[in-house]
Amino acid sequence: MKKIITLLMSCSLALVAGAMAQQDDNSPAPKKKPHGQGQASQEAAAPARTQEQRPAVRQNRGMTPDAQRGERHNARPDSNPNQDRARAGSARQDQQQADTRENRGMKGQQAPTERGNARSDTNANQEANRPQTEASRTGSAHPNGDRNANAQAEHQRRGQPNRAETSTTTDAASAREKASAQSNQAQMQSRTNQSTSQASSVKTAQGNKPDIQTIKAQHANFRAQPKPDKVPAVTFNQNRTITGSENWQGQQYTVFRSYRPVYHDQSWYRSHYTRVELIGGGYYYFNGGYWYPAWGYEPSAQYYAYDGPIYAGHEARPPDQVIADVQAALQEMGYYRGEVDGLLGPLTREALTGYQNDHGLYTTAAIDQPTLDSLGI
Repeated sequence: MKKIITLLMSCSLALVAGAMAQQDDNSPAPKKKPHGQGQASQEAAAPARTQEQRPAVRQNRGMTPDAQRGERHNARPDSNPNQDRARAGSARQDQQQADTRENRGMKGQQAPTERGNARSDTNANQEANRPQTEASRTGSAHPNGDRNANAQAEHQRRGQPNRAETSTTTDAASAREKASAQSNQAQMQSRTNQSTSQASSVKTAQGNKPDIQTIKAQHANFRAQPKPDKVPAVTFNQNRTITGSENWQGQQYTVFRSYRPVYHDQSWYRSHYTRVELIGGGYYYFNGGYWYPAWGYEPSAQYYAYDGPIYAGHEARPPDQVIADVQAALQEMGYYRGEVDGLLGPLTREALTGYQNDHGLYTTAAIDQPTLDSLGI
């Protein structure tokens, strides 16, 4: 019984609590317009807003996208100023955070970027200067460096894209010039070596002075023989003079300046000179230390390799022995390369000219007193 009463009381309390809660929910709420009336007013207001927004849309067509978004945002009827300010603050905050992150990244990359820029500038300068360096090298080592640069500049100025052909032609010309220069250099070097060798041999021979006494002893009984096939004979010319003798100054050259060939018979020579001898196929007469050709003394014996005075000194040694002594001395000194034959032919006169030039004597190409004194004969 008690349990039933307790259950009934509990149910009664629950019903009372539910009634009180329902009373609170049924409190009066604000009045709302009828559904039909509100919809009509909204439809009436919509055309008005559309008409007001059309000029604004036309005006916004010339604006930037950001400005148009701002205008559309301002045109929203349900935009909340507080929400707009919050959104703007949030956007500024996001922008600041992005700037901060960007600045942090730039700080880490600033030094490498600057170093990279410096390297780029340096590399650019090197690349710009490299053609000039190459051009300067081509101009110090190759003779056609300036020509190549001018040809390239001319092609660039005319707009001719013929660089490969120009380079090939220039290289070929440069190769030919280089080969020619090398050939000329080789020839000059060969000539120089030959001249040096000859001069060296002459100087070596000059350093070894011949033994004149031994040479004289060897030719004490020497007798020259005519050799017209090797040493051609000269002919008589009454008006002949010794070429260049007018420039030879000094008493030792008086007989060369005044020499004129004479043609007489035996009686005339014997009446004027005490000594007339047959030497090497021709007759010579001795006068004042010189031997002269005796033209006409014997018409059948008139072989003379040289027409002029031959100095023998006061010993009056025969002219062929004196000539043989001179030939042997010059041979040992490297001037004479012929045969010691006692004939004053072209080779012997050429050797005399070389010796006289080297020793500061008049180039008489003959056996004169200064030359014999210089040789020690």
